[in-house]
Amino acid sequence: MKVKNLSLYNYRNYVKLNLEFKHNLNIFVGQNAQGKTNILESIYVGAMGRSHRTNTDQELIHWYQPGGSINMTFTRQDIENKLSFKFISDQNKEIILNGQTIKVRDLIGQLNAVMFSPEDLMLIKGAPVGRRKFLDSEISQANPAYYRNLLQYNRIVAQRNNLLKKIRECKARPEMLDTWDAQIASSAAIIVNKRQDALKKLTMLANLMHRKITASRENLTITYFQCGLCQPVNHIEEWYLQQMANNRHIDIARGSTSVGPHRDDLIFNVNGINLRNFGSQGQQRTGVLALKLAEIEFIKSETGEYPVLLLDDVMSELDASRREQLLSFIKDRIQTFITATEPKYFSEHKMGHYYSVVEGKVEQFDWK
Repeated sequence: MKVKNLSLYNYRNYVKLNLEFKHNLNIFVGQNAQGKTNILESIYVGAMGRSHRTNTDQELIHWYQPGGSINMTFTRQDIENKLSFKFISDQNKEIILNGQTIKVRDLIGQLNAVMFSPEDLMLIKGAPVGRRKFLDSEISQANPAYYRNLLQYNRIVAQRNNLLKKIRECKARPEMLDTWDAQIASSAAIIVNKRQDALKKLTMLANLMHRKITASRENLTITYFQCGLCQPVNHIEEWYLQQMANNRHIDIARGSTSVGPHRDDLIFNVNGINLRNFGSQGQQRTGVLALKLAEIEFIKSETGEYPVLLLDDVMSELDASRREQLLSFIKDRIQTFITATEPKYFSEHKMGHYYSVVEGKVEQFDWK
């Protein structure tokens, strides 16, 4: 999978930009706030239908302009595809794939991409929502049906929460929850089963990467933590129904659903020690790097080809050893787009094409 060209019009700080990519490794060099990340962001939007930095499409439009666009050509299984996004102020964006208008749910899985940014270094020690988002994104790109199930589940939970608030305000009857509980239990069982299946493969891949980075000194394991569950059960759907019945009064008082995949988490251990609570910063960063490399291999194993890799200013956050591991992994294997403040991190490898980014102007240059 490769992005062949990218055109931006009134996108972020770019009035007009056209880039052709003929090399696997593309390195964008420039000081902060010059527009490097905007290029990677636009590719991520092409993969996921949304920005990784904002939930508001209006922020993607160039200052004081009525609209903007992203246009790109990418290959999937050697078949060329044309993808466009049109952003118009105060309107929903339009997504066009090969001449047909589509919705975000139909976009997921067309162009696969993995983003690695400094914020991801908080993945292990950050909040559970970040770990759930990571796992859901990975599975969705490999299995678009999962993404549709996830959307459906989130809608059902939102509707149940709305009903809980009405019951709390004595505007609805508690027995009306029965229908929503059954729908949540069914949808939750599908999501959890898929997460656990994917996590088995991800754990194996992540541990292989982790052992390689640590010269076989450490073993990484990842466990799925199901909120409210002390030990595995055979019938997840029935368990959810029972839990929602047990927690009904609590849920009504809070106005929110207290059990479900939206409450679950991932637990990381290195040599049996909880990485989040007791791991050093270096160990946590090694764990995240192993996890990201495993994510790439997971998508490859599920789809048959590597995703596009987006590395946003992470080289300066990694020490020399981890940078070497990362560059060795991607070299001549994965189409990668990297942002950096200076090219020195890549000088020994003499790899890729370099682009200078200054105030929204992008020019290719040679680094010797």
